[in-house]
Parts: sequence; structure tokens; C-alpha cells
Amino acid sequence: MANIRRHPMWQSAAVESVCAVLASTDPPGLSGSEITTLLSVSGVPDVDPNASNKRKRLWAALMTQQQRNQAANCIIRFITEAMAPGRYVQDRARFEALKDAINEPLALLGLRVNEAGKLARGARAANLDEVARLAGRLQSELRRRGVHPQVIRYCEEEILRQSVFHAVFEATKGLAERLREMSGSTLDGADLVDHCFSTRRQPPLVRINGFATESEISEHKGFANLLKGVFGTFRNPPAHTPRATAGWRIPEPDALDLFSTLSFMHRRLDTATVTHLP
Repeated sequence: MANIRRHPMWQSAAVESVCAVLASTDPPGLSGSEITTLLSVSGVPDVDPNASNKRKRLWAALMTQQQRNQAANCIIRFITEAMAPGRYVQDRARFEALKDAINEPLALLGLRVNEAGKLARGARAANLDEVARLAGRLQSELRRRGVHPQVIRYCEEEILRQSVFHAVFEATKGLAERLREMSGSTLDGADLVDHCFSTRRQPPLVRINGFATESEISEHKGFANLLKGVFGTFRNPPAHTPRATAGWRIPEPDALDLFSTLSFMHRRLDTATVTHLP
């Protein structure tokens, strides 16, 4: 026992941040029964099983044991047990999501969970911007989804900073910029879509299919309406709303779905035909 390395105690705020991730009520957080099992396996007494929520319960157990041992070994063991890859054989996506999420608070300690589910040394973040850059959770999720490079092109800095508000704004602006590059137009928003896809011009300036059958024409018009909907929903509101206000917010899951939608649009534009004006 004397040969076991005693790791320095973690500050309460660090433990709280780790517990907030592990015991999150949203996926990929641990369930109550999983916490019960992992505390037992880790040799950590469940000192407050009737806590008002999972986060407080886990925090109380780990902080009490750390104080008793005067070392952070119990926290490290719990994380290692929780992140054991064998627990996620049937759900690798959950492992990756939980790993990316917990690496954010761990970055402030100069630690990270590696692909083997073990705690390893990493670059220490000095501020929240560095936390976002080192953890790269948003970037990892976009990569996992196979988001189109053109989406990333216009909001790479915002993604690295994990500024969801600005990433959504810039990515949507990027779609408009690509349409301008394709068409030579200087318009924006719905006017830009009408300029590119209007059926008054035969053939339309930009078309995503052969535009020969009723089905193709209907698809063409639907795509144009989809573009207008995205600009109206995600381009215009943030353009007139400061991020700090409560007037316009977008949760991260919704932002990720938008990035997937933008990817679809860019893929259709990859194979679109442009009729160059004389």
C-alpha cells in the first residue's frame, strides 16, 4: 500500500465540474444505477444516496473520500472505471461523447482521458478559451458527423472556441457566400436565393438537378425554399441580436443538426449546374 502514488488533492470546483459532466441528466451522462455500481467498484462510500440530484450525490461521495485519503486517487479511479472502453462496446458514440465532455474540465488540471479510457497528462489550459481549444468537443462531434468542409471553412475559429452562437451565424453566412461565388451576385438572404434559383429564368441560374421533369422541378423549388428557411431562421435573428441577450439562443444539439443540414445543402451545391450569364 505504501508504494501506491498519492495524487495531489483536487480543488472542490474541479471535482464539481467533473461530476457535472459524469452525472449529467442528458446523454451521455451516467445513470443513477451506473453511479451506484461505479462507486462500489471504486471503493468509494455512497455518503449521500438521497441527494437531490446525481451531481450532488457523486460530488459528496468523491469529495468525502478524497478528504479522508488526503489524495485524489479515488477520483482518478472513479473516472478510469467510468471510462473503461469495455462498458461502451455496444455504444462507442457514447464513449466518445463522454470522453470529449469530461476532457473540458480536466484540461484545467493538465489531464485528459485518452482513447484507452485512462487519465493521461495533457496540456494545461489557463482559461476557458484554451479549454475549448484543447478539448475540441464541438470539433470532434462535427468530424464524427462528417460535416462538409465548406461548413467548417467559414466558422473554424468559432468552432475551436466552441462559440455555438457565432459558429451558427458564420456557417449560415458561409452558405450565402458560396451562392454569391457561384452566381456572381452581390445579393443576400431570400433575394439571393431568388436570383440563383428563380424559375422565371429558363433554365434557372443555379439548378441542383436536370430540371426536366415535374419531380426535378419540384425538388428544385423545395431546395430553394429550404435555403430561405435556413436564412430566415438562423441567419437573420442572430444578425440583429447580441449573444448576451436572451432574445435568441440555440442549444448545442440544435446547432449540430443545423450543421448537418448545411452539409446537405453544400453537397447538393457540389454537383449543381451554373448557367453563366452573358
